[in-house]
Amino acid sequence: MTSDEHVVLVDGEGNPIGTAPKSTVHGMETPLHLAFSSYVFDEDARLLLSQRAGHKLTWPGEWTNSCCGHPLPGEPMTSAVTRRLSFELGLRVDSVDLVLPRFSYQAVMDNGVMEHELCPVYRVVVSGDAAPNADEVDAVRWIPWKQFADLVLAGEMGISPWARLQVPLLVALGPDPLAWPVADPADLPPAAR
Repeated sequence: MTSDEHVVLVDGEGNPIGTAPKSTVHGMETPLHLAFSSYVFDEDARLLLSQRAGHKLTWPGEWTNSCCGHPLPGEPMTSAVTRRLSFELGLRVDSVDLVLPRFSYQAVMDNGVMEHELCPVYRVVVSGDAAPNADEVDAVRWIPWKQFADLVLAGEMGISPWARLQVPLLVALGPDPLAWPVADPADLPPAAR
């Protein structure tokens, strides 16, 4: 990330209302902004989990889904997903599919720092291994999707607050993540189209 990287600010309907430096948007008064979450699978439907770097401002050291990020102003969402997976995990992407076009959440850490994101969710399929960028990721591990989902749903696995909210919605799409229905990009919020 460069220090002047900007994120897209959005209103409650998902319309773009401006941009702000990424370094300024995560705090006690975090404005709603555009982001994405991705869940990376291999051909055996194993999920790649990431442990956020310990020096991250939000949820440092927390295990989470494969990769999250922010599209640059004017950047297509699938391009942002591919860019961040390459940067954070050294992955070459085989496919990127939209699965939850309207997911959004707000979560506050114990210290008051907040995430407040309009955050479409993508399924990604890869065929290679991850090479984590230590600036972003402390560790990775592959886990069968059903095992992961069952642990999260039972409250037996510590996971980021956004992943905890996303997993039940993903489970509702069906037991095989490689067969989840692809959502219509027209269902994305306007800022993400």
